[in-house]
Amino acid sequence: MRTLSKKYIALGLSVLSLTACSDFDQINTNPDAAVNTSSSMLATGLILNITDQSIASGKSFLSPHFLSKSVLDTEFPDDYQYNYLGRTNYDGMPVLTNVEKMIAYAPTEPLKNAYTALGKFIRAWKFYNLTMRVGDIPYSEALKGELGTIAPKYDSQKQVFVGILNELDEADKLFAAGIKFEGDPVYAGDITKWRKMVNTFELQVLLHLYKKTDESEFRVVERFKEIVTNRPIFTSNADNFQLIYSDRAGQRYPFYKLGNPSVIYPMISETIVGKLKSLNDYRLYYYANPSPIKVAAGMAINDPAAYIGTDPSMIYSSVSSIFGSKDYSALNSRYTEVVNAEPVFLLSYPMLNFMLAEAVLRGWITTSSASAYYAEGITSAMKFTATYTPDDALYHHNMKMTDAYIASYVASDLVKLNGTTEEQLSQIITQKYLSTFLQAPYD
Repeated sequence: MRTLSKKYIALGLSVLSLTACSDFDQINTNPDAAVNTSSSMLATGLILNITDQSIASGKSFLSPHFLSKSVLDTEFPDDYQYNYLGRTNYDGMPVLTNVEKMIAYAPTEPLKNAYTALGKFIRAWKFYNLTMRVGDIPYSEALKGELGTIAPKYDSQKQVFVGILNELDEADKLFAAGIKFEGDPVYAGDITKWRKMVNTFELQVLLHLYKKTDESEFRVVERFKEIVTNRPIFTSNADNFQLIYSDRAGQRYPFYKLGNPSVIYPMISETIVGKLKSLNDYRLYYYANPSPIKVAAGMAINDPAAYIGTDPSMIYSSVSSIFGSKDYSALNSRYTEVVNAEPVFLLSYPMLNFMLAEAVLRGWITTSSASAYYAEGITSAMKFTATYTPDDALYHHNMKMTDAYIASYVASDLVKLNGTTEEQLSQIITQKYLSTFLQAPYD
């Protein structure tokens, strides 16, 4: 009996062991995790890398705007407010190794065209932003570590720009030969919208080369004119390259108050407040809050004198003193109280119109007048802000930007385009600056 018991025990343990091994693999596999990648998954990661990760959140969301001097921080002396840039690196480039994999997984030729076009655009975007920061960079031999090139040569910035422009030209042609693709959180795979984005971005790159029109390799004026004349570009705010937010974890407006301890620290800069006041620009009431001290003293919430900008070049001890007094203008409450606030764009239809106005003044295009493009840029920028601001006095301080106001603003002597070419360029750049408040980081 004892011997039989031992046999059954041994058999039971053996079966249990086999069952346990089988169950172990099953219960330790996450049914919600992807086992294999795909072109669409890689596309999502690449697009979010240049949008969501560029925009950031919390105090990091405001950092580019400390640099542009539209906002100050009072928590402690911020590097960007005082133009201390420190070092940069190539950490943002390895993600581009996913481009070839994204293309390789495409199951059909039309999809391969679309994903190849997307890859060329993403490459152009990343290399452009890197070379604008540091100049000469590895380009022609970059990202070839798997092929054995672990120390790529540096190309001149000129060579990099030639490559970027060529890749953007190729991206437009490939998108035209492609079809709608999956994995796109911005345009839902709409290739027409992507063509508009690629070509509008190429115009931006070309405009940065305005002092290089004599360089035959760039063909700056020829390329600019050909794009405006023959290719699709942005035609409304619906084409903006932007992220739209919602009340979901990880999808809320980047400076929303939830989990954001930095909401109490920003001040609006005199750089932008002074300009808005001088132009009688109602965006003052959409961008800022009045000083609580001035309101407590009896000033109306729509009195421009109640809006106080702070000098961004002021030493930190003075900034801190003003913060303690509470006699300053903070960010408009909509940026912290509205969970989906406004979309954040990296490139927009208003920005395009200001680029086109500048190109007319430089004699590059004659498709319309500089005044017409300039007026459309201002109008579309103001409508963007008005559209995404709730109709609440807390957010517009009873100074609503109606269509009638916008039309009168554009036609006013303070705003309409006039003067010398240099004076008109200054007006265009000023309006572009005003239109990108808490938008287009690092532009």
